[in-house]
Amino acid sequence: MVREWDPRNASSDEIASLLGTLNAVLAADLPQDPPWRESSLREYLSEVMPGERRISWIVEAEPAADGTPGRMLGHVNVLLLGGIGVLEVLVHPVARRTGLGRELVRVAARRAWDEGFQSIGVEVVGDTPARAFYESLGFTREYVETRSVLDLNAVDWPTLAEMATGVSAGYHLEFCPGGPPDDLIEAYARAKAEVRDVDDGELRPSSYDPERLRASLDTLHRRGMKPYIVLALHEQTGEVAGLTEVVVPAQHPTRADQYDTIVVRDHRGYGIDRAIKARMLLELRSAEPELVEVQTWNAQANEAMLKVNAELGYRPDREWCEYSVDVAELVHRLDPPR
Repeated sequence: MVREWDPRNASSDEIASLLGTLNAVLAADLPQDPPWRESSLREYLSEVMPGERRISWIVEAEPAADGTPGRMLGHVNVLLLGGIGVLEVLVHPVARRTGLGRELVRVAARRAWDEGFQSIGVEVVGDTPARAFYESLGFTREYVETRSVLDLNAVDWPTLAEMATGVSAGYHLEFCPGGPPDDLIEAYARAKAEVRDVDDGELRPSSYDPERLRASLDTLHRRGMKPYIVLALHEQTGEVAGLTEVVVPAQHPTRADQYDTIVVRDHRGYGIDRAIKARMLLELRSAEPELVEVQTWNAQANEAMLKVNAELGYRPDREWCEYSVDVAELVHRLDPPR
């Protein structure tokens, strides 16, 4: 039976059971990905940006004869932000093809409809059963990225050190663990605004306002996700000419997530993109000794960044797709009026 669930006041056993389901899904669908840990998992599931809400539901197996709670078979949450609801669905491999996934989507879609949302989006990993599942429910693919993974044990560190110094005269690089210094927040926000007009998907929005950036960094920390930033500063003006962001989650600290890499239009062609990403990897090597991989996502049309990533040693791994559907159509399909 599907029941609404709040990770903030869930029992430790429930959090551990959800972790077991998540890792079972990863083992089945993404066997090369590292298993998640329980560190800050409760916070990861519950903390959101100001103005956003996340609503969750779970399904558990029947209790054992001795009263031991059954393991978690499924979990869904819908993040309500802006004008879209973003779904995340987990179904334990032992419970697939039972209609459980469809029921979880139905419950979340109905709530999104009741809350007045008109569309739902979901990230779908290529070469997994999720693609056919969502397409069968009427979801359509809107955007495709390529995930690439860098094995730090295979990095040519002397060459990387040369890349990190390859920025033209007139710029210097600054490493900012935890986030940019407050006196650079406004310049940082202006640099982030460079991606406003780039079609880079709707489900992982960037923040362009200084206060929104501060809130975003605070939310990351509360979720157990440690941000690292390398800035390229234009010496003549003090402006942020380029930036790259990597986040190391407590939930899988051996694999970091690359976030935005941006070079401001007027400062392109000076080797900033390659230099800031190389400097980041050098800093992470000492700042995060447990780290062994970094994963990044790039639009397939972004040939320049794909080239830089290849030079750094990243290797293409999977397609990562955004799907969306009209909420009214989805609700009618899954929960037709009687």
